[in-house]
Amino acid sequence: MPNVTIVGSFNIDHVWRCETLPAAGATIAGQYATGPGGKGFNQAIAAARAGAATRFVCALGTDAGGALAMSLGKADGLDMRAQATEVPTGTAGIYVDARGRNSIVIGAGANAQLSEAFVQAQCAELGHGDVLLAQLESPLEAVLAALRRARQQGALTLLNTAPANAPTSAELLSLADVLTPNETEFAALLARHVGERLQPEEIGEVDGNRLHHLCRELHHGSVVVTLGSLGVFVSHAEDTLRGDGKSFYRLSAEAVEAIDSTGAGDAFNGALAASLASAAGQGVFADHVRFGNRFAALSTEREGAALAMPTREQVLARFAD
Repeated sequence: MPNVTIVGSFNIDHVWRCETLPAAGATIAGQYATGPGGKGFNQAIAAARAGAATRFVCALGTDAGGALAMSLGKADGLDMRAQATEVPTGTAGIYVDARGRNSIVIGAGANAQLSEAFVQAQCAELGHGDVLLAQLESPLEAVLAALRRARQQGALTLLNTAPANAPTSAELLSLADVLTPNETEFAALLARHVGERLQPEEIGEVDGNRLHHLCRELHHGSVVVTLGSLGVFVSHAEDTLRGDGKSFYRLSAEAVEAIDSTGAGDAFNGALAASLASAAGQGVFADHVRFGNRFAALSTEREGAALAMPTREQVLARFAD
């Protein structure tokens, strides 16, 4: 059975829930909680709960945070491939307001130590039908090594270009079969690689033909732009429609009672990877995107990141059609 390999970060999240997000110089009251997170770990838990055999490649400190990652990952059935470092496990400070919006500050810690050699060794088992998913909270060279190895071995490559301020090169983008930015990340990519400057809040309102044109200028493969409450925009190259029958389209957001959007993008990415792996990359791409969209929507009805991920069964029961 094809599997999902995720190369990425693990963080201990420190979360403050506030009425409004703190402004510069302000001191406000809030409620505090802590738990596991990091884009890589969130996506790995999502992929596993979405039904995929999932391998997680990361770097952890030899500390309580690293031990927690190993314990939680194994409890959710992850095949944990962790590079041990003397650097403390990564951390994140997260502020969530009453509307479910968030602001996040990352302390990379051990995540910054993930090496090319370790990643290449852990990705050696990838093959046709498998899916590799990476983000950009790990060193660029390690991500490049993962994508190169996956491409060499015939796996489908997904790149979630997050966070928006992470460095991206032309080679990095070229190694991805599918790019999955949100509106902020997409705006940053356009400014950096296309010379087009749009505000993130404008992306969802851009005419479909123009948005498709911008995607084609940015990337040779498929681009999936997540737009929060405005849903998802999908753009394909004309010679690779992935079963969709059309080169671009939008999917609406699902109606849910959102209380916390932290990790929603990670939920989408992990679930999309899992769905693609279950079909060995075949089938109608829109069906895989729709599943990821629904999985992400349901995740926002729970507080937290990794541990807020729903299961495949819960998503199918909620959105039966």
